[in-house]
Amino acid sequence: MIKTINTEKAPKAIGPYSQAKVAGDFLFASGQVALCPNSGEVVGNNVTEQAHQVMKNVLAIIEAAGGKKENIVKTTCFLHDIADFAAFNEVYAQYIGDVAPARSCVGGLDLPKGVLCEVEVVVYLK
Repeated sequence: MIKTINTEKAPKAIGPYSQAKVAGDFLFASGQVALCPNSGEVVGNNVTEQAHQVMKNVLAIIEAAGGKKENIVKTTCFLHDIADFAAFNEVYAQYIGDVAPARSCVGGLDLPKGVLCEVEVVVYLK
C-alpha cells in the first residue's frame, strides 16, 4: 500500500507531486526548498539561511509520516553553487547530527524559485 503524506508544517507542492509517499516501511520525500510553509515565499538570502528552512521542512515531513531523523537512510542534496558546499554542510550537520545517512550532493544547478539548495530524503519508518 502507498500512502501520500501532506502536512501544513512544510510547504505545499508547487507542481504535480506530493510532499512525500510512504511505500512499505519507507518514506520517500520530495525535494524540499527554502519555502515558508505558511506564505509559500522563499526564506533567506544566502545558502545558510535557506538551508535552515530546508531542513525544518524536511524534518516536518518526516514527523508527519511518523518517522524520526535517526532513521534517515539516504539524502540527496542539490546546490545552486557547489562553492556553498561548506556553508550548507555546516547547517545540514546541525540537523542531521550523528545520523550520518548515505548522501549525494551535486552543485551547479538551477533550482525551483531560484533557491540556493534543496534536500530530499529516504527514511526507514520502523
